[in-house]
Amino acid sequence: MNGARTLMGFDMNYLLMVMLPGMVLSGLASMMVKRTFAKYEKVGTQANMTGAEAAKLMLERQGVTDCKIEAVSGRLSDHYDPRDKTLRLSEPVYNARSISAIGVACHEAGHALQHAQGYRWLQMRSKLVPVTNISSKMSMPVIMVGGLLMGLVPVFGMPVLLFGCALFAAAVVFSVVTLPVEWDASARAKKAMVDAGIVTQQEAGGASNVLNAAFLTYLAAAIASIMTLLYYLHRTGVLRMLMNRR
Repeated sequence: MNGARTLMGFDMNYLLMVMLPGMVLSGLASMMVKRTFAKYEKVGTQANMTGAEAAKLMLERQGVTDCKIEAVSGRLSDHYDPRDKTLRLSEPVYNARSISAIGVACHEAGHALQHAQGYRWLQMRSKLVPVTNISSKMSMPVIMVGGLLMGLVPVFGMPVLLFGCALFAAAVVFSVVTLPVEWDASARAKKAMVDAGIVTQQEAGGASNVLNAAFLTYLAAAIASIMTLLYYLHRTGVLRMLMNRR
């Protein structure tokens, strides 16, 4: 019963083993992205292209001509929407002529290339989006209800807890599947930027630093979600049962 109560209330183990490390990882990754982007935001390129122009050239050289490129508000809100084949670049990227802007724009163009070429990991992530949207909102309320029921009617509480963990696991799968998608988009961008003459070999190093820093945010998010799932599986006893079966 004490274990169930910690699922509902304050749990020092959760704070020290999951929440704090996750916050530190996410904070460090976010800080590195901002610092790296700001550093190369002040550095121009010989080609003197804007982020939008670089993305368009990269796509056209790969035979992708049906992708729209639009400007959106916000900072580092850049993304590619496969539903309407639209590349949306934030204001500091769309019109800027810096290494940072070109790196981010070409990375998002890499997602458009993945879509055009049927990259399997992107297809898988796209299919997971509707499931993840639901599971990410429902998982914690279900786990909390399960924890409450464990203290009142354990026979009903355990199935609810397991269902909550299953919902959270769907979000974890999404964060893990995102890793190869993001890494591949950056790899495509790094090669295409040089091949298209968007950046020189020397400038490509700065763009690569920007993309590598951005990838760390996805890696930190995946690690934090895995740690959280393992914690809940441990608290519900599922992890122990799985280990005992081996």
